[in-house]
Amino acid sequence: MLAQQLLLPAFALLSVASAQSGCAAATVTINAQADVAQYTGCATLKNVVIGPSAVATIDLSGPKIISGDIYSHSAVGLLSLTSSTIEAIGGTFDLFDMTLMSTLSFSKLTQIKNINWSALPALDLLTFPAIISKADSVIITNTFLSDLNGLNLKTVQTLDVNNNPRLQKFETQVSNITTSINIAANGKALDISFPNLIWANNMTFRDVKSLSTPSLATVNGSLIFVNNVFTGYSAPNLTTVGNFAQKVGSLAFVGNNLMDNITLPLITSIGGGIQVANNSALQGISLKTLASVGGAVDLSGNFTTPELGALKNVQGALNIQSTAAIDCSTYSKLKEQGIVQGKDDCVPATDDPTALTGGTSTSSGAKPSSTAKGAASSFGVSEVVAGMSVFGALLQLLL
Repeated sequence: MLAQQLLLPAFALLSVASAQSGCAAATVTINAQADVAQYTGCATLKNVVIGPSAVATIDLSGPKIISGDIYSHSAVGLLSLTSSTIEAIGGTFDLFDMTLMSTLSFSKLTQIKNINWSALPALDLLTFPAIISKADSVIITNTFLSDLNGLNLKTVQTLDVNNNPRLQKFETQVSNITTSINIAANGKALDISFPNLIWANNMTFRDVKSLSTPSLATVNGSLIFVNNVFTGYSAPNLTTVGNFAQKVGSLAFVGNNLMDNITLPLITSIGGGIQVANNSALQGISLKTLASVGGAVDLSGNFTTPELGALKNVQGALNIQSTAAIDCSTYSKLKEQGIVQGKDDCVPATDDPTALTGGTSTSSGAKPSSTAKGAASSFGVSEVVAGMSVFGALLQLLL
């Protein structure tokens, strides 16, 4: 009896010590739901790896904090990944090649350092009712998601959402994007709203149906629009794109065939170049307040005489070509007055309006030709993400 009385507390202490040791492990590996049981009493875990042999449902409920990463690659039999307790992930939530996973539910998660979700073709719904409001980097690619409800970021450094063919809606309250945003090759009906976005670094949009940025005032890098299906873009508070002193950061509208208006009533400075090319429905270009361009002004298409009355300093070339009978007399004086530093070219009523980069605009309703695609050749998704200064450099070279 005495032996039993002595052994029972000893076993209890041993169990506590074992649990604490498990909680402190650098990496916890989960291959089945049974593996989670030994960690449900842990308030914090460091890194959690869900092995490729995991199947059915893995519920990580128990811990409140994952100080490092949640990582799972090629768990092709996993159908559901959930947690009703995890509130924050200090590292990366990294999910890749989970071909059957249709449920991703973390009901208390609000903070995360990085999201990297890729190749999740069955994932059609996010369940994050507490709302993720803080992240450094968010990359979501190749999923079956139709919206990003549960992600309402107030701060983010990098935002990359691409190749999600069913995605139709994305709205976030973010006010600053400090590194880059790339939205590309998602659903053709994608509506994007950034009502509070004031400042951004590099921004690229491709295959977007509508885009709302009513508060956007400054883009420190490049602002690029390629092959979107919106009818117009308005940034009523945008004053600068890029850095004129450093000659970096450009503005481009290329291949947006339904776009019939560009509304930038306050823009005064573009650090690199500006290119408007191959936008078949665009009949007018009004940049009445634009004064300084660090690269080239390159406008080609079907528009009437562009309004560029405030130009004071164009460090690159000036190229204006249209199928319409535009008035070139005003632009011819800009070179004489020393406002345009590079070559100048104005071609009215041409059947072949050509961009500086070799692209050719097409008439309304026509598909872009192979040469027209050249105008946007440096706007590939991966290239834009890797370095959006390519466009600015091209226009600056054409002096």
